[in-house]
Amino acid sequence: MTTQIAIAGKGGTGKTTFTALLLRYLMREKKGKALLAVDADANANLNEALGLEVENTIGDILMTIKDPRVIPPGMSKDIYMEFKVQESLIESEALDLLVMGNPQGPGCYCYPNDLLSKYLEKLHANYDYITIDNEAGMEHLSRRIVKNIDYLIVSSDASARGVRSARRIHEIVRSVKLEIKEMFLIISRAAETSDISFLKEEIEKTGLQLAGIIPYDPLVMEYDLKGKPLVGLPQDSLAVQAVEKIVKTMNL
Repeated sequence: MTTQIAIAGKGGTGKTTFTALLLRYLMREKKGKALLAVDADANANLNEALGLEVENTIGDILMTIKDPRVIPPGMSKDIYMEFKVQESLIESEALDLLVMGNPQGPGCYCYPNDLLSKYLEKLHANYDYITIDNEAGMEHLSRRIVKNIDYLIVSSDASARGVRSARRIHEIVRSVKLEIKEMFLIISRAAETSDISFLKEEIEKTGLQLAGIIPYDPLVMEYDLKGKPLVGLPQDSLAVQAVEKIVKTMNL
């Protein structure tokens, strides 16, 4: 049975850091399980946090198949789309990665998005865990390209503005009637000794359960500055320990 986890949050709230450290936990604690990471953020950088290189994105493919001349003679658009998506899948020993990218240009993407949705459903059966790093607008979820989410984790920084943004993300989920089993809020990049009790009222307004707080970790900043994969952070990292505590609280 596949467990699907979606992470959302506005830019700068530590969403991708959390996603990478969640995957670090799954790689360490769920050895032998098949893991798929999906980077659905238009500003795709999950691959850097995982130490993987990206050559093609789904956005590139969607742009390409809008020109019927690129499809080889005798091959249907459906088969070509599936072939190109499979080709863009980045495979590593620990996990696989699919980068959605950000399709640009005029025209409707309804048909290729439908093909992509069907292909992702096929992929679903090959993995024990699928983790999706979304943008704040949650485009791929709201268009129902990705379905059947078990856990939605909304990331905020330790500010009223950030928590209000998390509330709006929850409102998007409710407005499009997505089927999600459990939803949580996490607060990231808080000072280690900070008291966030002043955010209690704003947190309650989100309608989300607070799963935990991730303190500011200078090691995360150091790794980012040096371009080192976050999955390589040591076990005693403040962020690593906080994320593992959150994951255990959620019973993933």
